[in-house]
Amino acid sequence: MRLKRQKLPRLYTDRLQVRLLEPHEADLMVRFRDENRDHLEPWEPLRRADFFTEGFWEIHLRSTLRDFREGASACFVLLSPSEDEVLGVCNYTNIVRGTFQSCQLGYALAEKHQRKGVMFEALSLTNAYMFDDLGLHRIMAGYLPHNERSGKLLDRLGFEKEGLARKYLKINGRWEDHLLTSLINDP
Repeated sequence: MRLKRQKLPRLYTDRLQVRLLEPHEADLMVRFRDENRDHLEPWEPLRRADFFTEGFWEIHLRSTLRDFREGASACFVLLSPSEDEVLGVCNYTNIVRGTFQSCQLGYALAEKHQRKGVMFEALSLTNAYMFDDLGLHRIMAGYLPHNERSGKLLDRLGFEKEGLARKYLKINGRWEDHLLTSLINDP
């Protein structure tokens, strides 16, 4: 499903703007990633030094826009109302159409915005967008068993546990088990 003619989504709440970033906004992602490097390290893959540069993010953001237009992903950025600060990200990747109509969800939130309901607010918006606007049937999300806050967030959003995947993703240099969950668009 190609979305080339569709406008890029802009989703709003009183305290958030959620949208895809443009390559000329790479500095915003660099600041977010640099400020949260230590905070996010236990939950993400190992990052090379260039991951924290504007050059990397200019290329990456161009790629995420292309992937969105081709219907392969929707990589949203959570911005402050003034759009001068990245609060977090929520990425819907590996979108598969046909009989599957599903995707994978991953997310990260700035350390200073933890415990404020920001990610719940953002995912409530973006999950609805994925179901209502893009017509997906299923959103899948996995989390590390010891990441209780992530598990509670997904549970609050209505995700149901489906099982344990052993050595599922390589996180911070180690293959880690993940609890698998999904949210079904069941009108």
